Amino acid sequence: MTRLDKAAYTDRPWRIHEFAGDFEVEDTWAFRTPGAGPGDFPVMLAAMREAGGLAKQPRPVRFLFWARWRLGALFGWDKTSDGVGARVASLRDRLPEDLRDAPRGPDGDLPLKPVYELGTEAARELANKTAHAVMHLGWAQRSDGEHELRMTVLVKPNGTFGRIYMAAIAPFRYLLVYPALTRRWEGAWRERDHLEGTR
Repeated sequence: MTRLDKAAYTDRPWRIHEFAGDFEVEDTWAFRTPGAGPGDFPVMLAAMREAGGLAKQPRPVRFLFWARWRLGALFGWDKTSDGVGARVASLRDRLPEDLRDAPRGPDGDLPLKPVYELGTEAARELANKTAHAVMHLGWAQRSDGEHELRMTVLVKPNGTFGRIYMAAIAPFRYLLVYPALTRRWEGAWRERDHLEGTR
């Protein structure tokens, strides 16, 4: 995994730019997918799903999410009234007409809910009392001609509290969450050939 400049996201012609310009770019990362071609984004998504969600993450990452949800329950950060469709409208409500019937992708076992899934990009979102956040996945060509998975985290903090919260969790993202994602997703790409129906 390599951290990229924000321009690696902003300078690409992703469809999400059309309706998420009011979100801030928090992080952009590239994941190693050796041998990947232009049509392999669906293969990568299928491999990631096969590798499993939160239940298959390392114990420290599962504990971190458990602790966050316990704190959320204690302080009321994750009430339904603060979620997508309540405190904030879903990005699906902003989709251009030609994307409204696009596939969304499965819900999975993560709190991030699917917005859309195309041949080269996909987006998922969540909202609570702290922020409205979007995980954007894109398939991009590198200078050597191969393709790689890129993940960008977009956020709209909920006021001063939301900004403080995002700053407070940054070390946990960098030290635990992102390295775990790297091992899981890059490993999924290496093991993709055993998946049936993805090639």
